[in-house]
Amino acid sequence: MSAGTELTPTEYISHHLTFLAKPFGEGGEGGFWTLHVDSLVTAVILGVIGMGFFWWIVRGATSGVPNKRQALVELAFEFVDEQVKGMFSHGDRSKFVAPAALTVFVWVLLMNAMDWLPVDFISKGMGALGFPEWRPVPTADVNTTFALALSVWVLMIYFAIKSKGLGGWIHELFCAPFGSNPLLWLPNILFNIVEYVSKPLSHSLRLFGNMFAGEIIFILLWVWGSTGLTGAAAGTVLGLGWAIFHILIVVIQAFIFMMLTVAYISMAHEHH
Repeated sequence: MSAGTELTPTEYISHHLTFLAKPFGEGGEGGFWTLHVDSLVTAVILGVIGMGFFWWIVRGATSGVPNKRQALVELAFEFVDEQVKGMFSHGDRSKFVAPAALTVFVWVLLMNAMDWLPVDFISKGMGALGFPEWRPVPTADVNTTFALALSVWVLMIYFAIKSKGLGGWIHELFCAPFGSNPLLWLPNILFNIVEYVSKPLSHSLRLFGNMFAGEIIFILLWVWGSTGLTGAAAGTVLGLGWAIFHILIVVIQAFIFMMLTVAYISMAHEHH
């Protein structure tokens, strides 16, 4: 689909920022209960690809000299384990925290990496299959990042209750950080509510903001590249430069999301 012939720049941008939505509810209006099929399907497929890749490598792993694929996976395992080791000191990290961190890192990295694919190629391919709207980057959808952040938030509360007990967790809500004086219960609970609400918000919006901005810039450069010879030359050069820079953004954002996941779970084990 060409920005210069079939659609105006505004229509082109709007088209590529439209989700393939499946509304639920009476009359098909959806509202809050609207499923973004493209984000969900892409995320699930990438998750299966990531797990399948690791399963394939581990299945053929040897105790001798590793091949290149096995060495790459072992490097990823060691990298994530070292990061978790430096932040989590509340038990055996290998039971859950390190595997969860690796899963989060690989899954978010794969979803972010979809931003490297030319948006028009995906649009034309999915359009040929009968899907006129298809946004290929799940993490550029705030619903995806917020769902991931809420999953981490639930784990954080679970581990907080598990390590302190339900009574200890409730006591901490009312008595930390200012003290256990009954006059301080209200400030304590308000402070903790703000903290609990802000964590999933900042966790999700940081990833979403960076990936959405990257998607917008790629689309704008693509539009610029369709405005003539000069625009095509400038769009190509700037697009290449932004693509190279975006490689760092894709990896760094996956790393930050993983580190915040470990940090929140680690903080849940701490007693105040």
